[in-house]
Amino acid sequence: MSEHATVAVDTTASLADVAPVRGPRWYAGRDATMIYILLAFLAYAALSIPRFASPVTTGFLLLDVVPTLLIAMPMTLIIVTGEIDLSVASIAGLSSAVLGVAWASGAGIWVSIGLALGVGLLAGIFNGVLIAYVGLPSLAVTIGTLALFRGLALVVIGDNAVANFPKEITALASAKLGTSGIPLVILPVAAVVLVFGLVLHHTAFGRGLYAMGYSKDAAHFVGINVGNSKFWLYVASGLVSAAAGVFWTLRYTSARSDNASGLELTVIAAVLLGGVSIFGGKGSVPGVLAGVLLIGSLNYALRLGRVSDVVLVTVTGLLLIASVIAPSISAAVGRWRHSQRLRRHLAQDQGAEPG
Repeated sequence: MSEHATVAVDTTASLADVAPVRGPRWYAGRDATMIYILLAFLAYAALSIPRFASPVTTGFLLLDVVPTLLIAMPMTLIIVTGEIDLSVASIAGLSSAVLGVAWASGAGIWVSIGLALGVGLLAGIFNGVLIAYVGLPSLAVTIGTLALFRGLALVVIGDNAVANFPKEITALASAKLGTSGIPLVILPVAAVVLVFGLVLHHTAFGRGLYAMGYSKDAAHFVGINVGNSKFWLYVASGLVSAAAGVFWTLRYTSARSDNASGLELTVIAAVLLGGVSIFGGKGSVPGVLAGVLLIGSLNYALRLGRVSDVVLVTVTGLLLIASVIAPSISAAVGRWRHSQRLRRHLAQDQGAEPG
């Protein structure tokens, strides 16, 4: 046998004699990191950007992130399962068009809002049936419905805009809580975030979504109804996207077919930046909340600096790419460090053996 014979080593094995790292993990995870980055950026912006640390800024910033935050909730659950929904902004635009046309046709404002939400619900059902029961890929289906729903919005309202909504309703969309600058609409939005957080982190349904993200076949074999779970996620996505479209219409007092155009890019960037894996199986609502607020704060700070919208879109695209690449690089570094520790441990064991 050669003196330098190679020894095969299974680097995927665990270090049996090495004590595992113990201690609280909540402050060292990806979610906590996003919260630290958000707090650091807010502190930097408050100290270095004029007018950033003011109740007026707080109000406008929170109003800006409301549509993104709403749509990000069902999008988080969908991406955790390894799927995606690219049609959310088009559903918001379609619901805005329906709201405007219904109101302009003489329907009451609450009936018009109900019709807009109903259209979003039907759009979600359409996506859900094709993906969950027909078995089509979510990427292909929602790229198609992205164009379909935006086209339907153009058919419904054309190039027109409806702007004469009741002032008490439009004022409610921008109303503040006293002199705090915090919008009143944040209260129902917080309730939506809480509901989706509880569903994902504290129910059997939520745990099943993580299992689906790792392996849909394995999830099916352990009794999870994969098809029904997907279907209801897309229904929820359609309904919440329509609610975001209604808010967008009332806040800007304008129902147009191109409302919320491009919002899906911001939503997906915020969700991935918040720690949700594009491959499924990982992610949390607190991390996504931090990701949404970070992107919203960054965009608002750039607007205060009179940066053009082209730069804002570029920054959002870069954040989206970084949020996809960074976890892969981190995982590769982790595997390399584990392999190195295992090799050193085996080398020490072999050196300690007599003879």
